[in-house]
Amino acid sequence: MQYIYENFTFPADQSFTVRSEILEIKKYTALKSHVNFEIALLENCSGKRFIGDHIEDFDGPELVLLGSYLPHCWQYYKAADPLIPTQAVVIHFFPDFLGKELLEKPEAKQLNVLFAKAAKGVLFTGNTLQDAKMIMHQMLYVSGLSRVALMIRLLDVLAQSESSSVLSSPYYNTVENSGEAKKLNKVFDYIFQHFRDDILLQDVADLIPMSSAAFCRFFKRNTNRTLIDFVKEVRIGHSAKLLLEGHHNVAEACYNSGYNNISNFNKHFKEIKGLSPRDFIRQYEDKEKKSVNTQSL
Repeated sequence: MQYIYENFTFPADQSFTVRSEILEIKKYTALKSHVNFEIALLENCSGKRFIGDHIEDFDGPELVLLGSYLPHCWQYYKAADPLIPTQAVVIHFFPDFLGKELLEKPEAKQLNVLFAKAAKGVLFTGNTLQDAKMIMHQMLYVSGLSRVALMIRLLDVLAQSESSSVLSSPYYNTVENSGEAKKLNKVFDYIFQHFRDDILLQDVADLIPMSSAAFCRFFKRNTNRTLIDFVKEVRIGHSAKLLLEGHHNVAEACYNSGYNNISNFNKHFKEIKGLSPRDFIRQYEDKEKKSVNTQSL
């Protein structure tokens, strides 16, 4: 299988992310890993699960906790009900998203045990799966402290679960400081610091160091995207943060994200987000109104 290292950035107003997506019924052939922890809820599908050195068929729904740098992949074979979309709800976070002090409290003992198990992947079933499913769906429709409260509740449910199993073998160890990951992190750090400036391919390749051609192959192999595409995603991601914060208009978000051309910015924004910047803002405002209405019921 191909191995892909992913990098996620959190919006300025969030310390973790929650998203839902429709799954395609197909056999994915790339193992992914990232520095973030991940909680993945898969619904209405069956297939094969690859976590570390663990390989097993599954028949959804399925709930898994993954630790940092743990390679993982799901292959989706069929939907349990062809009339209902196959869906995933995914949370990305760091264990200390509320501060390292929390993990040092005696009340966090079970949570630390859970995070240690996550290094090999943890599968949850039974009541834990059902309780977590309800909480994760609620998280999609709230924000701010309401979402944080649900996240803490979710982690508590997982930490206290009596229906969980560790997936990878006792002998499997995730190498957090692997050479590939260290090289990629160096590239990511550079891009996050300089994405507002002109980024030259050779300057980035020199960080490794590699020739331009070798770097292009290395980056494509490990991220499944070109350097240009990645820089574009970082710039558009930053501009989206600025727009959601409400302190910048479209033009200001454009010029503060490394673009000097509104037309080019609008084109890239729609390519990445699927919406124009103004429609993106409008959609966010509609969700906020819906969230307020839901909480008032």
